[in-house]
Amino acid sequence: MTTKAPAPAPSPTSVPASAVGTFRSAAPLTNQRGHETQAFGSLVSMPIALAEDVRRESVSNLNQLLADTITLRDLYKKHHWQVSGPTFYPLHLLFDKHAGEQSELVDQVAERIMQLGGVSVAMGGDVAEMTLIPRPPRGREAPPLQISRLLHAHEVVLREARTMARIAAEKGDDGTNDLIVSSVIRTNEQEAWFVSEHVVDAPLVHAND
Repeated sequence: MTTKAPAPAPSPTSVPASAVGTFRSAAPLTNQRGHETQAFGSLVSMPIALAEDVRRESVSNLNQLLADTITLRDLYKKHHWQVSGPTFYPLHLLFDKHAGEQSELVDQVAERIMQLGGVSVAMGGDVAEMTLIPRPPRGREAPPLQISRLLHAHEVVLREARTMARIAAEKGDDGTNDLIVSSVIRTNEQEAWFVSEHVVDAPLVHAND
């Protein structure tokens, strides 16, 4: 009795011709070019029961607020990395905590802009052109100067935020008003309080007579 030789196993590297197209479709498509799907400053229709002119004004205001919030976040990060001196450890931690809180505000404000049908500012170069917060030097500064810069930045944000919140309320944009009042204003007021207490000229050991 003759036995039939087993068929050779297929080579693991062999690929059926019919599968080549499938593999190609699984590859990432890189170096693509195209047009913007929505230009910055434009508005698309959104079914949220708000008139276009109301949404347009809110988007414009929120983009200014977003640019300044991004700048304040980055200012906290800069000082977090560069702080020095006897108060290094508490300020290092505090600045990083506040940077994280500002990052949350950045996301909330940017998403609100998109919800209103606008386009949020995003890149550093664009933010630098829009922000009202003065640019700090690249180098390192003493903690009192770092804190002074932060407090001024908080005032810039709070001043515009209060005005923008009133405008949104008057126009019936309750979502934008709620975001600014409940998140932006409250967070910035608390952070300004925490930071400002570090530059009170209080005695360290002996109480004043």
